[in-house]
Amino acid sequence: MAGGGGAEARTSLTAFVLGGSVAAVPLLLSAPPPALLSGPGIQGRVALALHVAGINAALLLGWGRAPGGMYQIAIRACFLGFAFGCGLLLSSGQSSWRHFGWYMCSLSVFHYSEYLVTAINNPRSLSLDSFLLNHSFEYNVAAISSWVEFTVEKFIFPEMKQITWLSAAGLMMVVFGDCLRKAAMLTAGSNFNHIVQNEKSETHTLVTRGVYGWFRHPSYVGWFYWSIGTQILLCNPVCMVGYSLVSWRFFRERIEEEEMTLIHFFGEEYLAYKRRVPTGLPFIKGVKVEL
Repeated sequence: MAGGGGAEARTSLTAFVLGGSVAAVPLLLSAPPPALLSGPGIQGRVALALHVAGINAALLLGWGRAPGGMYQIAIRACFLGFAFGCGLLLSSGQSSWRHFGWYMCSLSVFHYSEYLVTAINNPRSLSLDSFLLNHSFEYNVAAISSWVEFTVEKFIFPEMKQITWLSAAGLMMVVFGDCLRKAAMLTAGSNFNHIVQNEKSETHTLVTRGVYGWFRHPSYVGWFYWSIGTQILLCNPVCMVGYSLVSWRFFRERIEEEEMTLIHFFGEEYLAYKRRVPTGLPFIKGVKVEL
């Protein structure tokens, strides 16, 4: 990405807010927010279509000819902002899709903040992939599976999706996990990267302060509990079990791979840190070292 991250951060934030402005449309129509998505009348459909068209026009006018891939940044940030705004609309009132609205807000904030924090914290590693929207095929399949489960169970067992205390517990878990992950990214600074590094840079240092004094891998701990929390929020029993097992296996393998690299980079300094601080994930001790 061109620049030092400041321009990209400003562009993404402006576009995110622009997309999120869809949440203000009901105010113009004096209509209940959920009705705009669940059952809009002709007036609501026209207003929504005009708003979306206006957003697209603003993106083209603002960044259509901007250098450095700004338009692509703006499109992705605006899409996430739009999802956040739609989530706010669904979350309002007593809509039967209220908890799914919480989920949409959580998911969009997670992906957008991954990009924003990277732009602020480590602009040298910033790219469109920093949104993590194309994280992996498996990640996309997992997300779609959770949407399918929620929808199917909502129509077969509608009361299952109205357990507010359980969804609230899941939301708290999601907020905790995301905050922990972002705290880890901010604490690590330029040492944090979405891709495991195989070569040590001149500025690469071992971070052991802050949340890294609690867990060796706080960003993974946060993501682990965030992912499980999303399924508790949705009251998805099948995906909750599936996410727990698959996420645990993924992070166990990822941590072992990463720790081999960290031992190579920092030697005894990392081994001492490893003995002193746990990974933070249940039943995962990290790579075994032969003494």
